[in-house]
Amino acid sequence: MLLQLYSYTFLKNVMFMATKRFRALQLQVHQVLCNSPQPGPATFVAYCLYILPIFGSYCEGFSHLIVSAFHRFLKTAATTGDSLEAKIIAVRLFLDIVEGSIDHDERIAVKILEVFDIKLTDIEKVASQSKAKNDRRFHSVKAFLEQYIFGFIESESYMTAVNLLEHFSIRQSGESFLVKMIEKKQFRAAEKWATFMGKPMLSMLIREYVGRNKLKSAYLIVKKNNLQQEFPDVHHKYKESALKKLAEKACWDVAEAKANGDRQLVEYLVYLAMEAGYLEKVDELCNRYCLEGFPKAQEHEANFLQHCFLNLNELGVEDIIWVDELNGLGKATCHIEGSKVVGLDCEWKPNYVKGSKPNKVSIMQIASDKKVFILDLIKLYNDVPDVLDNCLTHILRSPRILKLGYNFQCDVKQLAQSYGDLECFKCFNMLLDIQNMFKDPRGGLSGLAEKILGASLNKTRRNSNWEQRPLSQNQLEYAALDAAVLIQIFYRVCDHSHTADALDEHNKIEWKSYIVSHMDNLRKSRKESRLRKEPELEVKDNEA
Repeated sequence: MLLQLYSYTFLKNVMFMATKRFRALQLQVHQVLCNSPQPGPATFVAYCLYILPIFGSYCEGFSHLIVSAFHRFLKTAATTGDSLEAKIIAVRLFLDIVEGSIDHDERIAVKILEVFDIKLTDIEKVASQSKAKNDRRFHSVKAFLEQYIFGFIESESYMTAVNLLEHFSIRQSGESFLVKMIEKKQFRAAEKWATFMGKPMLSMLIREYVGRNKLKSAYLIVKKNNLQQEFPDVHHKYKESALKKLAEKACWDVAEAKANGDRQLVEYLVYLAMEAGYLEKVDELCNRYCLEGFPKAQEHEANFLQHCFLNLNELGVEDIIWVDELNGLGKATCHIEGSKVVGLDCEWKPNYVKGSKPNKVSIMQIASDKKVFILDLIKLYNDVPDVLDNCLTHILRSPRILKLGYNFQCDVKQLAQSYGDLECFKCFNMLLDIQNMFKDPRGGLSGLAEKILGASLNKTRRNSNWEQRPLSQNQLEYAALDAAVLIQIFYRVCDHSHTADALDEHNKIEWKSYIVSHMDNLRKSRKESRLRKEPELEVKDNEA
């Protein structure tokens, strides 16, 4: 993961510098064109493109640079004064590229057509003048171009083929061409081709998208081309699909906002909530929108959850304790310090505004074998920050308590960002991320619980409002489960009562190699990490 992050950062910086340098060079070429190079700007560019292939591997980059600078120049220049002569040279260049006597990238060929505004009639005129000199030239320019374009279709360069067909207004390829592009997932090329061909082809594209469940793409095409009357159901199907995706991510508040009061969509959202076992949400929506005919949560939820998901009784949890004041924090700390293994988890209110910072971590769950303490971090931080810092430092840095998490790196980052002035979240001893003990983490904690314990977790409330006070009983139980299940998974694996993908004997002995000792270790060099690793584990072995 660190290597991927480093590679991404490096490539991003290289791309930024390359883009910045390209724009600087483009500006220089643009200035040259503005200074009226002889015999004229357009002719100068055409001749440059003719000779660039001699530069070999640099040809493509230089060609894109010159064409883009010329395109920019044409936007500001009233006229080049040499456009006719330049067009003839550009046509000859294009024909030489097509015949293979000049080696240019296919995208440059398309750009030459566009920037010099070369039409089929221009090519026919130049070709007719060349016939006497070269009998191998075209008997039919259009047929020759179609053969050239067909080569791109055969090589699956669909966007190049579509650009050329559209540029020369060739409409011979039909439905099979469209289907082929869709099957090859060349959707941009397919949409451009269908738009060029007109309403019948657009209608076919929409039907293909709907059949392949690409409802958003179908909806956008319908909207863009004013085809609502022809496809009245596409919009509604797309909205339902969007609601379903949000429901699967447990983004119920966003889903409700997307429904925008539409009764049919709200009813669909209710059915999604029922399907997910979120009958509390069913009641909430039914009451808010005066919907009737749906089951009441209190009549069905306990039964539903008992048969489908893990519950606290199965995990042996006897009590959930809410901690939001000084005395409760002290009692919780004493109990936790007497435990050998605890499960850790955090929750915060989701933020759906793109690009904005995440909300503060609202609660922290710490589970022992029989109890789960839920710390109201927001209130404790406001009321007794020093005591909170001291208590959590004792817990999180204790070498005698094994602290279990799942993908806890994410929680550590959020805790540090939310409460950066507290020392307790800057260093951890004996923190074991359960996720790292398994080869296949698909399905998250819920999937792992199903694999190891035989039943999954109900995740419908994971994106609920964790800043509301008081939290609902369902929220409290959800939060407690996420921490308590970590202990049971760890015990089950270590007891070898489950074998598939569990720790083998060697890993059981070496489990401390998964410990995260310090949050800043991620930023240290590999050399430093190796130097620190052995002494740290040695100390822990002695202390344990």
